[in-house]
Amino acid sequence: AKDYELRQYETAKWVSTVVRGETQKEAMRQGFWKLFHYIQGKNEKEMKIDMTVPVTCLVKSGCTDFKISFFVPFEHQDSPPQPTDSDVFVEERKAAAIFVRSFGGFASPEKYAEEAEALARTLRNRGQPFHEDFFYTAGYDSPFKLFNRHNEVWYFKK
Repeated sequence: AKDYELRQYETAKWVSTVVRGETQKEAMRQGFWKLFHYIQGKNEKEMKIDMTVPVTCLVKSGCTDFKISFFVPFEHQDSPPQPTDSDVFVEERKAAAIFVRSFGGFASPEKYAEEAEALARTLRNRGQPFHEDFFYTAGYDSPFKLFNRHNEVWYFKK
């Protein structure tokens, strides 16, 4: 469709952390640094791992827990090094069909919420069944990239 796409994602491993009771912006900041330390070698193999995109954040309706995740690079999917920080874990996300809405600029939690609501409205209007109780934000750019930024919101298809 012109305002969203439906993607099929394969089963894959992500390294994640959950930040509780903070604003989404603060949770993203704290979570990013925990995961960044993991890829910089704070893991059992003391191995540096390439930074990947997107950085995702799971947002659940009415909940102040946010799960921040980095995609595990393809060369480490079979056996990612285990985190040494007890707040960081490797998880396997099952294959899924995901509705995606893309947008540019610097994304704030408010902008992500606005885009997620626009996507939800479009999906409801088109009769597309999706899990409405949560969505993911996906950021693809370094904070230092000023132009042509790429952000997404994801809803999982039912």
